Amino acid sequence: MTGRDPSDDLRLGDTDRLHALNVLAEHYAAGRLSTEEFYDRSGEVAVARTLEAAGEPFRGLPGGVPLENVDGRVHTVAPGSEPIPAVPAAPAEVELTTLRSRGALVESLDWLIIGATLVTFLVLQLVVDWDYAWLVWPSLIVTLSIPRVALRFSDADEEIYEELKESDAAARKKRLRKAAERIRQLESGSDSERE
Repeated sequence: MTGRDPSDDLRLGDTDRLHALNVLAEHYAAGRLSTEEFYDRSGEVAVARTLEAAGEPFRGLPGGVPLENVDGRVHTVAPGSEPIPAVPAAPAEVELTTLRSRGALVESLDWLIIGATLVTFLVLQLVVDWDYAWLVWPSLIVTLSIPRVALRFSDADEEIYEELKESDAAARKKRLRKAAERIRQLESGSDSERE
């Protein structure tokens, strides 16, 4: 006996490879792979014919291989089904991470406060028929400042948070676009090979 697992020889179909490419693209969009690594690994997945061959490009990525052997058949594994291990970060990264989380919390509380103020206004105006229901709107300014004071979230922090959100969104959008282009390129390449 060679010690080799016979399930490694299970053959992959086009949908299996496409699923693996999409999961790889999600890792790229999340910034876990450089552009060069993504191109190399996606090329390997595109030509993988067996479960074993599809596994190597996922080496070192959280969640492992998005394909598995279940009763002698290849099944897809949903991305994100396993927790991503925490990696110790540098102090600057820790500060940015806490700023992001505080900013997201303040943003969520803002929407909650605005919603509660709107509901209060509508109840006072329409149900109670109070002529001074408009007074809830000036109080909104004071109410919105409470989470900022409690979380020590200054105007400078808010500016940095907005810049971080914009740069994160732009970087993710760029990586997703490149990933989609690469998948289309690999799909059209494998279509032309079959013809």
